[in-house]
Amino acid sequence: MTSIHDLATPALLVDSGALDHNLAVMTEALPGERLRPHVKATKCTALARSQAARGHRGFTCATIREMEGMAAAGLGEDLLLANEVLDAARLGALDARVTVAIDSPETIAAAVRGGVREVLIDVNVGLPRCGCAPERAGALGDAARKAGLEVRGVMGYEGHVVGLEDATERAKRCRESMALLLAAHADVGGDVVSAGGTGTYACNTVGTEIQAGSYSLMDTAYAKLGLPFVQALSVWSTVVSVSEKYAVADCGLKSLGMDHGNPDVEGAAVWFCSDEHLTFAPEQPVSVGDRIRVLPAHVDPTVAYHERLHLVSGDEVVDVWEIDLRGW
Repeated sequence: MTSIHDLATPALLVDSGALDHNLAVMTEALPGERLRPHVKATKCTALARSQAARGHRGFTCATIREMEGMAAAGLGEDLLLANEVLDAARLGALDARVTVAIDSPETIAAAVRGGVREVLIDVNVGLPRCGCAPERAGALGDAARKAGLEVRGVMGYEGHVVGLEDATERAKRCRESMALLLAAHADVGGDVVSAGGTGTYACNTVGTEIQAGSYSLMDTAYAKLGLPFVQALSVWSTVVSVSEKYAVADCGLKSLGMDHGNPDVEGAAVWFCSDEHLTFAPEQPVSVGDRIRVLPAHVDPTVAYHERLHLVSGDEVVDVWEIDLRGW
């Protein structure tokens, strides 16, 4: 048996009990088709199989590579690329049910050229990213149908809301965003209203399906919201240098997603991260060679930096899952 102490660091650890807890809690809250797990958070078909085994047969993807990997793994029953793309030919060639988000005449044309048959109208519900203005959704839906596409419905992501720490404010602003999406849906039609994320999975009652992904592994940003999910993911690291007031571990910007801030280390204050180093001030003395668990602030980019997940129970590595959906 492999121990976590035998692993080269930095390495991603996933507490198997915590993962099972998170999957079970979400399955109870959003059973079956109510949840369309977003694989961008984990980029791992083995983890997706665990979600499918719990009844979640449709998946959300962020990249063409994720779509291809899911289809190749036999998980292509209902794949949504919740992103605009112009090279859709790779999607049309997949042995899978493929739906792609569109928000412009150009992305409609790309879907047609690529042999994609089904689309969702992507609506901007407040996050300044992709998506058409709500009042333009109906016309885009008509144009897509005229071009020969099946319009399944609408999608919109309240990404500017999902991380708000005040639960009341988060729910209020989620309702405001979903009012925009419902107005667009009234003009577009279709059976699907796809929305949401881990931070709004419980308060978004409008979506026919919720695109949550981070809930399975979690990070410190979402941990601040008081959600019923626990931290399953950590970066296993080695202390490589010790000074009088601080210590340094061998993980840094190239192994941690930092856009949501510094990671956490239990019993220590994190000072900063550089390319390959994490500088922290421990409450109790540490020695060179000690191992520490570093909790990332943003799970998605953290996972994408690594090649595999080590599932652990205590100090024992019980399985290794490849992060096989990386790249584009």
